[in-house]
Amino acid sequence: MKKYVPYISVLLVVVLYSCKKEEATKPKVIYENTAKSKSQVTVDTSQIEIADLPVNMDGTNYLIYPIGVMAGSGKGIKPSSDSGQSFTVSNYGEYQITGYLKNLKFQEIGKDTIVALTDKPVFIQTATYLKTVADKTNQQLMVYSLADMDTNKDGKLDTNDIESLYMSTISGQNFTKISTDYHELIDWKIIESKNLLFFRTIEDASKNGQFSSNDIVHYFYISLSQKEWKAVEFFPVKN
Repeated sequence: MKKYVPYISVLLVVVLYSCKKEEATKPKVIYENTAKSKSQVTVDTSQIEIADLPVNMDGTNYLIYPIGVMAGSGKGIKPSSDSGQSFTVSNYGEYQITGYLKNLKFQEIGKDTIVALTDKPVFIQTATYLKTVADKTNQQLMVYSLADMDTNKDGKLDTNDIESLYMSTISGQNFTKISTDYHELIDWKIIESKNLLFFRTIEDASKNGQFSSNDIVHYFYISLSQKEWKAVEFFPVKN
């Protein structure tokens, strides 16, 4: 049997390479019937939703409950029992919640009411409290990176769909999309001295469903001093 081991190993390598290649080339966007993308997400009734214990961002009066899916019936963060099931759906770093989250819920400290961030299907990967902005302006804001459309038409929201940028207040109210539909979020940052949020997106200009160096990078900023968060496009490369 030993003489077959090298051949089996080669076969496994080929299979794994083929799977990775197929995953890498799978389009993030399928443009047929794009208007129906938000309504085509299939609800998996076998998934068990749970909430982590609440997070309180320093200096705020709200508790934030991450809502996700128990591992074994979906994606979790880490096993928390001998059975391999995970009862943890998020991680918390410095002013940022990360995970594969279906929602966030907010509760003002001292009150019983718990309010959901949204009633629409979303797949939240990061939720960041803008602590430096709060310290300077007394505005308590959250920024989110998430998927809100089934752009690859596989019936679910996950990391294979386009990532968008959203904002809300620390209470979860005024949940607002600030990036453009079908633009993939690249990154974002805060310029504290000017109270501005800058971010970049990439547009699939070739309409091949994938994002590459041949596509168009867009640059935006938002003035956090204004009551309405309106993204303004600017052109640092052309200028």
